[in-house]
Amino acid sequence: MAVKKQASDSASSSHGYEFGGPIGALGVTFGLPLVCYAFTFFCNDISGCPAPSLLRPSTLNLKRLADETGWKGFGDLINWQSLFAVTGYYLLSLTLNAVLPSQKVEGTELLSGGRLQYRLNAFSSAVFIMVIAAAGTVAQGPNFPLWTFIYDNYVPILTSNLIISYALATFVYVRSFSVKKGNKEHRELALGGHTGNVIYDWFIGRELNPRATLPLFGEIDIKAFMEIRPGLLGWILLDLAFVARQYQNYGYVTDSIVLVTIVQAVYVFDALWMEPAILTTIDIITDGFGFMLAFGDLVWVPFTYSISARYLSVHPVQLGIPGIVGVVSVQLAGYYIFRAANNEKNVFRTDPNDPRVAHLQYLETKSGSRLLTTGWWGRARHINYLGDWLMSWAYCLPTGIAGYVITKSSPVPHLTGHATADGILSGGLGVSKKAVPGDAMGWGMIFTYFYMLYFAILLIHRERRDEEKCKRKYGKDWEKYCEKVPYRIIPYVY
Repeated sequence: MAVKKQASDSASSSHGYEFGGPIGALGVTFGLPLVCYAFTFFCNDISGCPAPSLLRPSTLNLKRLADETGWKGFGDLINWQSLFAVTGYYLLSLTLNAVLPSQKVEGTELLSGGRLQYRLNAFSSAVFIMVIAAAGTVAQGPNFPLWTFIYDNYVPILTSNLIISYALATFVYVRSFSVKKGNKEHRELALGGHTGNVIYDWFIGRELNPRATLPLFGEIDIKAFMEIRPGLLGWILLDLAFVARQYQNYGYVTDSIVLVTIVQAVYVFDALWMEPAILTTIDIITDGFGFMLAFGDLVWVPFTYSISARYLSVHPVQLGIPGIVGVVSVQLAGYYIFRAANNEKNVFRTDPNDPRVAHLQYLETKSGSRLLTTGWWGRARHINYLGDWLMSWAYCLPTGIAGYVITKSSPVPHLTGHATADGILSGGLGVSKKAVPGDAMGWGMIFTYFYMLYFAILLIHRERRDEEKCKRKYGKDWEKYCEKVPYRIIPYVY
């Protein structure tokens, strides 16, 4: 215990600022929510993706831009219905966590000693919710109120989750000051999360694994709960709402939006099925829970990762068999690398004598940790990130050379007795809206391919953070490990 305490103090004292320190934390705290709103308003079903005025910056007029984006003022960013609905969704998740059968799993050993126990049933909880959604869809089709409510209240739902993120970050920050040394609950502060700077500590997360005991729901590990439950499933619910919207708009569903939804659902439900694996991730082991993780889990993931499906709900794309095969091949390659590498790491950390990993070579550090030097982790120090990034391609490629302009014409085909044509969005009486590439062709990729670019930057940044943490933790042993495993993410490249 004394050794662990000494190591903890040493690591804490040498831990510097990340994300540019307090100024960077402030920029992310207010900048990224604006990015979410910008994507929502600038790529829309009113005027186009991007809004036409953005293609002509020399003649940009704010009033015209407001008309093109549907901006009516700050009052439309939130409504009580959405706030209540989102709160109800969180309460449902808490209820299912409490009442459904669960698996009890211990986390990794803490620096202060001891292990926390986790109640895991995210997969069965998600299945329960999806069964309800499926039943409603079978009964009412694309007009099932869940789908129409999500689409019609997309912005207020985003804002509601943003409010919850700010509130959660503030709650856990204030509560972290009740952490006492040697407490029996194994509460401890995150290394680098108690610098003394209020803005930075609030952002990065002061307490490592904040927990709260709620009436009826029992003890909730806030970080693990938010990491795996509301946002991930919310992402798929958004996708499905966009699928329903495409059917409402066109009377059919394209292979591209189905493919995007399936590959993303596979990713999410795989994560839910493998829920115990998150207990060995950096997010759980090292990072505190503050605004960074709260916003990332509840807002950034569901509302930016679903951009492709939202785009396709307005501008349908048919891939055909060759396109589907190409996208699926990329997805499967990425998934195989991601899952195989993470499984290998998780099994080795849990039981290094397991026959599946017993043959692997490793470097044992002075702290007692074992770093794999063969197998997947012998190819690159963060090989799982390569698989993660490849999967991100499959979320973007189905949108093709993205971009569209909404044009209006009259009369609406179905009012004249004809079937709705491809590319027709039903508008008001006697008016139809048609999504065509036009001058926007290619410019929409700023939105639909953003995830792929952002994810590459995120993974490189995360890899650099991981490297710094490992250098502090393992010292000279990490240098030896880097000599044995020289590549960071992509073997022979980076």
